[in-house]
Amino acid sequence: MYARRRHLYFGMMAVCLVLFVGAWAVVRLWSVPAAIAMCVVAMVIPPIAAMVANRRGPEDRWWDEMPSGDERSDEWWDELDGRRRPRRPSP
Repeated sequence: MYARRRHLYFGMMAVCLVLFVGAWAVVRLWSVPAAIAMCVVAMVIPPIAAMVANRRGPEDRWWDEMPSGDERSDEWWDELDGRRRPRRPSP
């Protein structure tokens, strides 16, 4: 999954670069408003590319999936996440 997201990120950034360079190297000669519109579209691509690249997939490991070593804290977080049923206190 990481490789797919990385390829998608670099593809989006390549499109962004082509839009910027094409807008001011070629398109501005015929239409300045079209070149500005292309730059506005290119300006929106990098934040979207970053979100796509950092999106967590269902099979990706995450920072809080590893136990911390504190059994009581891990049980508490698991209970909050709905991963396990809480232990019942013994009478």
